Amino acid sequence: MPTQEEVIERLKGVIDPHTGTDVHSMGLISDLEVEDDSVSLTFTPTTPFCPMGVQLAVKIKENLSSIEGLSENEVYVTIEGHINQDAINKKLSPLEE
Repeated sequence: MPTQEEVIERLKGVIDPHTGTDVHSMGLISDLEVEDDSVSLTFTPTTPFCPMGVQLAVKIKENLSSIEGLSENEVYVTIEGHINQDAINKKLSPLEE
């Protein structure tokens, strides 16, 4: 059975090529649920029409699939409640110190 810590570690392996920062640290992951042998989450790309959005979602799904004991993972992509530029910059600023 996967743990939330394992899932977060896999998410940290998905790097946004434009920022060089992982999708979890940027705050692009929400509604993360780990139950028994399944994981579900929502991914919000950095912009509503992010050219890498689909590729990042596929990479998230691939990284999660490699967790031992995980039989199902659902990755939902949304632009609803989109994170704004100030929120992203605030998430990134502690990483630059």
